[in-house]
Amino acid sequence: MDEVGRGALAGPVTVGVAVMDADVGLAPSRLRDSKLLRPAVRTELVPELREWAVSLTTGSATPQEIDALGIIGALRLAGCRALAAIAPEAWPDVVLLDGVHDWLTTPDTDLLSGLPGDPALTAGAAPVWDGPIRTIVKGDLTCASIAAASVVAKVERDDVMAQLAAEHPAYGWERNKGYGSAQHRDALVRLGASEQHRRSWNLGVPTR
Repeated sequence: MDEVGRGALAGPVTVGVAVMDADVGLAPSRLRDSKLLRPAVRTELVPELREWAVSLTTGSATPQEIDALGIIGALRLAGCRALAAIAPEAWPDVVLLDGVHDWLTTPDTDLLSGLPGDPALTAGAAPVWDGPIRTIVKGDLTCASIAAASVVAKVERDDVMAQLAAEHPAYGWERNKGYGSAQHRDALVRLGASEQHRRSWNLGVPTR
């Protein structure tokens, strides 16, 4: 499991899940961490990864959900949505999570439980993962399943940002993917924040 879009100023955060078993065979030869691949190669890899993996899914949380839940709660929500898309027969025994921090395990005080009246924020959140988790530092470089998850999440989110860029062309999201590039920040100063911006974040402009 890996995430894309955590540090962006706009757009969703997306989590990819690649399920493997002992019979999947060797990974596609071009598979790397998504950040090391050209966009065209990432896109070409997705069909190969779908043939190779037992299951390959994504889940996302919107900017509004990020504002309501915080980035960790939104990552958890996106991860749960990605898990919900896995067929029961492909359900994993353990989750390998890129990085140091376990953001998937539900804490004692679950942020989602504080939003019972807003189904838009909790739709698709189940099932909650309660199995074992292993965090792997630089897992997207050393673990094929995490690298596959990073590729499918990156392709999915980049496609979304390209669609949003057509609706909001001044921010340059087709290039910066919602991150804080000079063009993006300049457009924020000139135009203010859109509904696709994470308004709880420090965007450098008034957001209310």
